[in-house]
Amino acid sequence: MIKKIQVQQLKVGMHVSDFNAGWLNHPFVLNSMKIDNDEQIQKVLANGIKELFIDTARGLDVGDAPTGKEAAEQTKRQLESLAETAKPKMPERQVSLAEEMSRAKNTFTEATKVIRGVMDDIRLGRQIEIGASKAIVEKITSSVMRNGNAMQSMRRLKHLDDYTFLHSVSVCTMLTSFSKAVGLDVATTHDVALGALLHDIGKMRVNLSVLNKPAKLSDEEFLHMKSHVVLGSDLLRQMSGVPKIAFEPLEMHHERFDGSGYPNGLAGMEISQVGRMSAIVDVYDAITSDRCYHDPMSPADGIRKLFEWSKFHFDPELVQIFVKSIGIYPVGTLVRLESGRLGIVIEQRESNLLTPVVRVVFDAKRNYYVTPDDVDLSRPMGAGGADKIVGHESPGKWKIDIPRFMK
Repeated sequence: MIKKIQVQQLKVGMHVSDFNAGWLNHPFVLNSMKIDNDEQIQKVLANGIKELFIDTARGLDVGDAPTGKEAAEQTKRQLESLAETAKPKMPERQVSLAEEMSRAKNTFTEATKVIRGVMDDIRLGRQIEIGASKAIVEKITSSVMRNGNAMQSMRRLKHLDDYTFLHSVSVCTMLTSFSKAVGLDVATTHDVALGALLHDIGKMRVNLSVLNKPAKLSDEEFLHMKSHVVLGSDLLRQMSGVPKIAFEPLEMHHERFDGSGYPNGLAGMEISQVGRMSAIVDVYDAITSDRCYHDPMSPADGIRKLFEWSKFHFDPELVQIFVKSIGIYPVGTLVRLESGRLGIVIEQRESNLLTPVVRVVFDAKRNYYVTPDDVDLSRPMGAGGADKIVGHESPGKWKIDIPRFMK
């Protein structure tokens, strides 16, 4: 049986089934292993892990610990309760999703080219110009203000080989929407978005064999990887015309609320608001993206993990705002409806996080594709609605290609 325990309950003889941390955030080669000695426990403690999962069929038990299923149900109830407490604070939409999709796709593609050019220049030692980055950030911000769902959907079109560049654009897009949700003005949002677009430029000074390694990094390699924050800060300071607040996404996106992050081990309010926001967005995009060393979580599972980790690693209040801004079932999530149909969330509704617009594409009862049909779950019977989300599904299980239906 899988159970969730506090790290203080970990003992020699237990079998860890999941360290409940990002691939690079624990010191072991495997994410599942038997605990054989106290030294291993000390390594877990030293790496900031607070909760983890054990397999009681393969090791010692903790009698009163919740099962993995019970823990997941509790998180689901908490998120649904959050959805009911307040309406999501989203940018007011100026155009429909259909109207914005073409512009969003062009903007996302252009932004990827811009950040690729910046990073190529850094890699080749050329002088870095900030003008193109500022111009594309203005386009991203404008698109988010018109209808943020369009740019959010572009995240699902990412390709594995372009991760470093597309991650930068995705973080920029989400942090732009997040900035609006917390009430930052447009000028400040532009500056924050610029920092988000450039937040990983230091990786161009990291050895390519480490940056692209398709396996667990050694301790020495991980230290080298972590240097990308300081290296990026130095690069950004060499560029003219960079606003002060634009440094915060770059310099603080790996800091953690409990002080377990890097490079400075800042904790709580020592991390700026934008820094705390950047940490949330960076981790969410990383864990929901296809990487050479791990499969992506679904957007809904990514939200649940962030919510669980917010007890320790992230600002809980900001995580709640982030969840309200992108939904319990974010754009791109494959969901199962009460009717037995499967659909992809394509747009959030401000009225209720649990009633987004879903593009129905598959009949799970009969196991066949159906003609895509957009269903607004906030509408009643006879008005295009009258269905309900009962959970989310794995696209791989049903062999559904999410990007195919989001263009």
